[in-house]
Amino acid sequence: MLTLPEKIAFIIFAIAMFAWTGLRAYRIVRAIARGRGRPDWEHIGKTIKERLLAQLLVIGTNLPVYFNRPLVGIFHFMVFAGFSFYLLVNISDGLAGYTTWDTLHPDPTNALAPVINLYNLAADLLSISVLAGMIFFLVRRFIRRDPAFNFRENVLLNPKVKAGAIRRDSLIVGGFILVHVGSRWIGQGMQLAASGQGNWFEPTASILAVPLAFLPAPVLDFGIHLTWWTAIGLIIAFFPYFAYSKHVHIFFAPLNWFFYRDRPVATTEDPNGVAAKKLDDLTWHQVMDAYACIMCNRCQDACPAYAAGTPLSPAALEINKRYYLNQNLAKFASGMESPLLLDTVISKEAVWACTTCGACVEVCPVGNAPMVDIIDIRRGLINEADPIDANLQKSLENFAKQGNSFGQSARMRAKWTQGLDFKIKDARKEEVDYLWFVGDYASFDPRGQELTRMVARVLREAGVDYGILYEAEWNSGNDVRRAGEEGLFEMLAEHNIEAIGKAKFREGIITTDPHTMNALRFEYAKLSQSYKVAHYSQVLAYLIEHGKIKLTRPLKYRGTYHDPCYLGRYNRVFGDPRQVIQKTGIQLVEMPRNRENSFCCGAGGGQLWKGEGVPGQKPAENRIHEALAVLNGAERKDKPLFIVACPKDVAMYSDAVKTSGCEGEIVVKDIIELVAEAMPLAKPQVASPKSQSAKVTA
Repeated sequence: MLTLPEKIAFIIFAIAMFAWTGLRAYRIVRAIARGRGRPDWEHIGKTIKERLLAQLLVIGTNLPVYFNRPLVGIFHFMVFAGFSFYLLVNISDGLAGYTTWDTLHPDPTNALAPVINLYNLAADLLSISVLAGMIFFLVRRFIRRDPAFNFRENVLLNPKVKAGAIRRDSLIVGGFILVHVGSRWIGQGMQLAASGQGNWFEPTASILAVPLAFLPAPVLDFGIHLTWWTAIGLIIAFFPYFAYSKHVHIFFAPLNWFFYRDRPVATTEDPNGVAAKKLDDLTWHQVMDAYACIMCNRCQDACPAYAAGTPLSPAALEINKRYYLNQNLAKFASGMESPLLLDTVISKEAVWACTTCGACVEVCPVGNAPMVDIIDIRRGLINEADPIDANLQKSLENFAKQGNSFGQSARMRAKWTQGLDFKIKDARKEEVDYLWFVGDYASFDPRGQELTRMVARVLREAGVDYGILYEAEWNSGNDVRRAGEEGLFEMLAEHNIEAIGKAKFREGIITTDPHTMNALRFEYAKLSQSYKVAHYSQVLAYLIEHGKIKLTRPLKYRGTYHDPCYLGRYNRVFGDPRQVIQKTGIQLVEMPRNRENSFCCGAGGGQLWKGEGVPGQKPAENRIHEALAVLNGAERKDKPLFIVACPKDVAMYSDAVKTSGCEGEIVVKDIIELVAEAMPLAKPQVASPKSQSAKVTA
């Protein structure tokens, strides 16, 4: 128990620290409130039960932190579980300083004795858990210098961050946790030593008490008071700093999950499309992302643009936001002029490097969405008529004039059908079961046209009643929107909505392009219209499963499958393509980065239309090397297949095989080629891999 002067001093000290903390917390809330919009409380109210249950699971298990880094996740859970329990420990120890409350040796006749014993055991073991976890993290950061914490110099705009502010913050917080928990643990050992008896429910503190028992009684008494002040006083003193440290995510990460975006990968937080130029042009949720960020760099690790050597780091974007706000919090919260995002958060080069693959959103353990910031900033640049890449500009002009990036006349869109020996129905004139929205690359790219004809033949052989829009089909606008051209997206979408509205189809829409699938399912909802859409891999899986497609020629090749970002991460289609591949007889070998964790080809977000190269290995080349690493280790030694399910992937990876120096080592195949080869088409149209100068033997 504390002396009276100690009690008075601690109360004064605590009031001062809590007042200081409250002021900082108030300023943070005011800063977040400067962002656009407010929480949708009506929607939250309707889904409160699901949200609470989901967030309790996410927060309580630490599963998002465990994802991708299991060892780190285990140690993080050790610290998280122990520090969470320490809320109760600190309350109990605080009471012990002011009252006769004592958990050291509970009276066996006390009805609460079993509960107190269990509390003592948990506090003792979790103290060791926290200490072990923090030592692991400090060694990882400061001794091993894990590359996961590295930033290239060109991604951090704030010079104070570049000077080591993140490392300094980690050292301060890590040291605080070690001293706080360590002091409490040592204090328990001293109390046990002073009492002259151990406690089986505090096993590690009892072991520590053995050597401490040799200290004189006055030393033990002083040590007990000192460790109480160090443990309880230190956490009170830490609160004001806590509001400015990265560990404020302990508070904001649960809030971020509670106010989660409805879709795992969103295009924008505002259905009307935000054009962000200044910090307060972002939504309140995007501003809060900066405080929820753990600075774990998982998003940076998953970013294909960062891996290629561009100036983009999604983590740096959030960190730059956080450090600007911390350094200008009082002024910003009071309404000072909001800074330009390109001056404080991200460079223009980084903004245009994003492939909008959504990996940063998917992998973030606290629900941040840095990609959404980037798209909003692109809108701002487009609105300001800021100069952009000449090739990208030309493609956008082609969209406006012809409805496609190739600059081809709309009358040429269905020219690919001329290679067929049957006429495809015009869904505007004849009623069909399914409308096939073909897509630009499947229609115009010479590398994709024969594959499109294969899809047409296979669907016809399977008895599917379908039609197309012919010249009325325009690009869906999915990547136009992600390039920041909101007005052009609306023009394309409105044209397609009108064209689809004139079509006569009973069941739904089939599409070859995952980007188109995403736009029709989700992006057109902005214009109050969305559709029932299936990717052709889903259709193939259904037709095979129901015997409409009979695969009578088992393929004896081996290969790996690449999950397209817009089919997998955006639309959660993972199983159907794999089912089709395995039904053809292919030996499927998974790459380490697959399904939600797939690595982008580098085409999305307008990158396909840009002419400039990147300084390092291109994302598609990176992926080809990853595929060869797993396929060359498989049992079979024939030339393997790199299997795709997106017309853009056909183009990207066919080029990457050549530019990466892997020509002749791996063959890029679309999923439709496997199906067409494995089924008895009336006119076999699929050449064997030999014709691609890559012999594949059974």
